[in-house]
Formats: sequence, C-alpha cells, structure tokens
Amino acid sequence: MIDLRSDTVTRPSDAMRDAARDADVGDDVYGDDPTVNELERRAADLVGTEAALYVPTGTMGNQIAARTHTDRGQEILVDDQAHVVKWELGGLAQLSGLQVRTVDCGERAVPTPEQVRTNLVDEDLHRPGTGLLSLENTHNSRGGIAVPVDHIEAAAETAHEHDVPVHLDGARVFNAAIALDVDPADLVAPVDSVMFCLSKGLGAPVGSMLAGSEEFIARARRTRKLLGGGMRQAGMIAAPGLLALENVERLAADHANAKALADGLNEVSGLSVPTPDTNIVVVDSEGASMTGDEFADRCTEAGVGCGAFGEYTTRFCTNWDVSDEDIDEAVDRIATVVE
Repeated sequence: MIDLRSDTVTRPSDAMRDAARDADVGDDVYGDDPTVNELERRAADLVGTEAALYVPTGTMGNQIAARTHTDRGQEILVDDQAHVVKWELGGLAQLSGLQVRTVDCGERAVPTPEQVRTNLVDEDLHRPGTGLLSLENTHNSRGGIAVPVDHIEAAAETAHEHDVPVHLDGARVFNAAIALDVDPADLVAPVDSVMFCLSKGLGAPVGSMLAGSEEFIARARRTRKLLGGGMRQAGMIAAPGLLALENVERLAADHANAKALADGLNEVSGLSVPTPDTNIVVVDSEGASMTGDEFADRCTEAGVGCGAFGEYTTRFCTNWDVSDEDIDEAVDRIATVVE
C-alpha cells in the first residue's frame, strides 16, 4: 500500500525511537520533565513566541486556545471550512460554550478585513460579543492552501482593532512557511497564539505545540489540566518531537512529490487536479463519472491510500514515508482505476 491518506501516518525514524528510549524524564505536571521543558523552549523559539506548551494532539491545542482566550457564551469567528468547525466534534460548543459565527473565505482561506469587521459582534446588554478570531494555515479543507503573511496580518489587525484576540490553527504552519519561503515566526507574528503539529509532516509519533505569550501559556497550562492533558513522564514522547523540529526543511520534498502527483494525475483522462501549494493534492473525479467515495474506494483497492474529500473530490497527502518512486507508481495505479 502506498499510503497517501494523510501525513499523520508517518512512522517515527530509528533515531526517534532511540530518543524515546533514552529520554531524560520527570513529572511534567510538576514541571520536572527536562525533555518536555526543552521541547517547549525550542518550539517557542522556532515560531518566535515567549512560551509554548506540549499537548497530546492538535485538536486539544486548538480547544485549549479557544477556552483560554474566551468567556463562555461569546462568539468565535471562523471560516466555514475550518478544521475547528468541521473536524473537532463540536468542541467549541461542548468545551468552551462558544457560539460559532462562520464566514465563507473561499480561496483566500482567511477572512478579508471587511469580512472580519462586518461579522465581529460588540458586547452589550443583549449580546456577549466576539471573543476570538480563529484562522488556519495551511488550510486543510481548502486543499492545503498556504496563506500569505499579509492576509494573516490584515485579518488579525482588524480583529485587534476591536480588542479581539486571534488564534492560528497552524497544524501545518511549517508547510506554509516552506511554500511561501518565509520564516515561520513571520507567519505567527500577527496572532496571539498558534498551534502546530509535530506528528504530521515532521514525523513525530505523537504531540503538538501551543505557543503564545508567557501569560497566555500559563493560563493554557491550567486549561490543559482541566481537559485531561496533564502528562507525567512525557519526555519519552517529547524526545522524538525535538528531532521533529529539525525536519522543517525536508517538507519541501513532500511539496515536490505532491506537485509530481498532481502533474501525473492531470494526464489521466477524467481527472482534474489543481496545482498544490503544499503536500495536499485534491483530485476531482467528476469527469470520470465517479464520486469521491467511489474513486477513493477504487484507489484503495488498487493499493493507493486516500480519502474522499467532497462529492466528487478525493484527498491525497504526501509524507516522508512516500518516495519519488512511490509517487510514480501511485500515478500508474490510479490510472488503472479510471480506464
């Protein structure tokens, strides 16, 4: 199986396995795990924030941020295709008591200043007001779009003018940085907090980081405990995360493989594939008279893992366990599906 379902399927390297075995550990809830502490310091430095917090998953990181930034009953403003809305089990309502106000950001993937300005709600006697603007970069459900710095800045500045904090779901923010050829810290600078994953393209077996100011992270640590995310000898899973932080530059190889996959599939009759920004390839199979579910099932039967992404679309995600040769073979196998 050539597994292109997600970059979450990557397996840790031998060096990561060794690091986990040999990690110096302590009780992280007490702040005594030296490996976790080092991971948090290095992660914060990488994205240019004062502090960071190690969390088990990206979803938990996003939900911690939402609860920490807001008061119950407030609104959160977010793109209608955002991960925090589509794929986090209604956590914004269940865990933080937030009302979700969505806007259609289209190919821009983040709201324009006008969309932010129009949809922000002031607090008054009758309304709790907007408590948070949440952005996403790269944008998963919009095909791995890498959102430029100026678009992030424009949305964040408008929110800040109204004293509304901004969170960035940056699960693949390093993919965005590589695609845009900018420092990750520049992408993060306009926002008040950012979550990024270690367990996707960077290859760690588990874990994500939530980063922001020292004051925000101190409050977020309490929220992590509330949500059951306090960990003990977590250095054993943090040690591979330290190695993952060294893998940012290699994401360019995943992007190159994604482009090669898109180029190859565009040559297959009945398939239409936009050029990807990053490592996510979205294939439209309507021209082959196959729904996304049908196409994904047939690809899986042919030995290429993928997932339906819409009525006629399917997502493929390149990762470090997939070689150049695997991409060529994947194109050949998929071509047989629509013959």
